[in-house]
Amino acid sequence: MPAYNSELSLPELVRRLQPVLDSAATDYELIVVDDGSRDGTWRVIEELARDHNWVRGVHLMRNYGQHNAVLCGIRLARNELIVTLDDDLQHPPEEIPKLLEKLTADKDVVYGPPAKETHGLWRDVASQVTKVALQSAMGAPIARKAGPFRVFRTRIRDAFAGYDGPYVSIDVLLTWGTTRFDAVEVRHAPRTLGTSNYTFRKLVVHALNMVTGFSTWPLQVSSLIGFFFTVLGTAALFFVLIRYLIQGGAVPGFSFLAAMIAIFSGAQLFSLGIIGEYLARMHARSMQHPTYSVREITMAATHSAQEAPVLEATRSRH
Repeated sequence: MPAYNSELSLPELVRRLQPVLDSAATDYELIVVDDGSRDGTWRVIEELARDHNWVRGVHLMRNYGQHNAVLCGIRLARNELIVTLDDDLQHPPEEIPKLLEKLTADKDVVYGPPAKETHGLWRDVASQVTKVALQSAMGAPIARKAGPFRVFRTRIRDAFAGYDGPYVSIDVLLTWGTTRFDAVEVRHAPRTLGTSNYTFRKLVVHALNMVTGFSTWPLQVSSLIGFFFTVLGTAALFFVLIRYLIQGGAVPGFSFLAAMIAIFSGAQLFSLGIIGEYLARMHARSMQHPTYSVREITMAATHSAQEAPVLEATRSRH
């Protein structure tokens, strides 16, 4: 679970999680990744880890983003199944058994899309834009039902064990390891504590990062636009030539020429902008920006010895 400025919701979330996990499994843990919170979130995580031997906390050096924080937790998980959920109680822990029940032998990933969205208009619009972008990146219809509330088999992470780029989309990475997805609608609770950290702008930026970071679809669109305007320009040339041969004069008016130049210039700049986005991501990869960097990990004393190699590997790699 990624956590950001969630000191108010974490104690209640842990309290509600424990009976659910007790009834669902004999061995479980909760990994809370503090994604550079500005409030007392890390202090609360440390207190929860002291009071519950099944709670572990990871403190990142700064804010890297929700998906980066989730990836950090996924790499530290030790059990057979992984459930991811948000820290704001909008994903009720009591709905986890629905996901587990849907995870049959022929499925590897199950999403829990909300039966009814509880966000505002602009947040819902941005979410739809993100899902359209995600569908182009994942190449799977299930993308329209993808979300942060999900369960999947831990072994899938082997498919993206070597990924270390600064731009992360957990849903796209999961497609690297399996195509066996499913979804089941769950209850989505309104937020009662704190405010959402996802704005319309952040969701749109995340959508652009997914499309340009994990798909060549924008380049294909750019090629199609270039082809379309090449055909349009050729048609305009034939129009001018035919008019000259039939009427013996050029096409009158400066507006026609100005419009054609503006259209072609706009198409060229659009294509260059798309290419520039890809070059920017290649530049970021070449500078070896870390996916995340761990400041410290807190856990029960009974786990300290066995976790030391994992912590050391995490720090050295990221």
